[in-house]
Amino acid sequence: MKLMPRALAAWFAPKEAEAAGALPVRLGGRGSFSASTTPAQVKGFDQPLVWVTVALLLWGLVMVYSASIAMPDNPKFTFYSHTHFAVRHTMSLVVAFVAALIAFQIPLQTWERLAPWLFVVSLVLLILVLGVGRGVNGAKRWISLGVMNFQPSELAKFAVLLYASDYMVRKMEVKEHFFRAVAPMAVAVAVIGLLLLAEPDMGAFMVIAVIAMGILFLGGVNARMFFLIAAVMVMLFALMIATSEWRRERIFAYLDPWNDKHALGKGYQLSHSLIAIGRGEIFGVGLGGSVEKLHWLPEAHTDFLLAVIGEEFGLVGVVVVIGLFLWLTRRIMHIGRQAIALDRVFSGLVAQGVGVWMGFQAFINMGVNLGALPTKGLTLPLMSYGGSAILINLVAIAVVLRVDYENRQLMHGGRV
Repeated sequence: MKLMPRALAAWFAPKEAEAAGALPVRLGGRGSFSASTTPAQVKGFDQPLVWVTVALLLWGLVMVYSASIAMPDNPKFTFYSHTHFAVRHTMSLVVAFVAALIAFQIPLQTWERLAPWLFVVSLVLLILVLGVGRGVNGAKRWISLGVMNFQPSELAKFAVLLYASDYMVRKMEVKEHFFRAVAPMAVAVAVIGLLLLAEPDMGAFMVIAVIAMGILFLGGVNARMFFLIAAVMVMLFALMIATSEWRRERIFAYLDPWNDKHALGKGYQLSHSLIAIGRGEIFGVGLGGSVEKLHWLPEAHTDFLLAVIGEEFGLVGVVVVIGLFLWLTRRIMHIGRQAIALDRVFSGLVAQGVGVWMGFQAFINMGVNLGALPTKGLTLPLMSYGGSAILINLVAIAVVLRVDYENRQLMHGGRV
């Protein structure tokens, strides 16, 4: 039997390729090569976003150590080592990193199904903390878990973010009707707010209210309704300040922190924060050289970490921190817009909600440290000391990275 000519044998090759699960492609009539029918695996995520997040985390760790190294000299922390807060912050970063890896593996469809349940869990924890919570400086905001103290208000921020995004997707058809679209969400936020004010934690309530309002606006609620909601929220916050003596004192101290009446009272933190930033001038006094952290500036490793950065790294350091948060917020919002353009409304609103959250909370913290806003107990996201905040912040960033990952899959013909 004679051998088949090469040209004829080439015609049989495609069938063998098809049997192997490939598509034949003719090349100039001489032969063919096979292209797999398997969708291309897109291995990618937003690396610049990851590196900026890592930079903020590592810089925050260094500054937490610098700001807390002298705290054991205080009788209140006599039995603590000089590395106590740095070690605990490192442990929190490890736990948060593991949690973020797990969160990244969860598809956004699953987060959408879990949104109402997470909201209910956050409500239960906010009620629980009022009963068994650990009190610090007159506020009951933490539940002791032995290895760490968990702050339910941080979970509430993430839960409201998911719930509001899911809510807007479900109410998309009636978003032009105020009571049908907005009122139920307003009731949910009001319940959360009442529980937070009972702790009290007005700062967390402000962040949650802004997250909810931002998602309603980004979800397409009528602009007139949005501004009406904003006006009502401003009036409510003004009413809370007017009816609370200690909140009024904070406002007066903010307006004149150097007054003899306020300098040793409600204006003490603000005045020493401004002294720290003033000492830093342009280039700072150098890492570890801060004087204000030596028991002059309270909460230097948490709410007023930026003041220590300003003292040790100067104006340059503060501008770099502001620039990093601006880039972070802008990038997260871009990922959200990209998801919405791909008709993934829930994913897009979640990502943009995280951007609103990180940007607004960083803005408030920086404004407080710089004396542009009244003193509020809000940490600097990703940088300040605090296990719960770091944990939830990294989980939120991981969800944004998952949104970006799914966007890339869809844009390359894959499935999510």
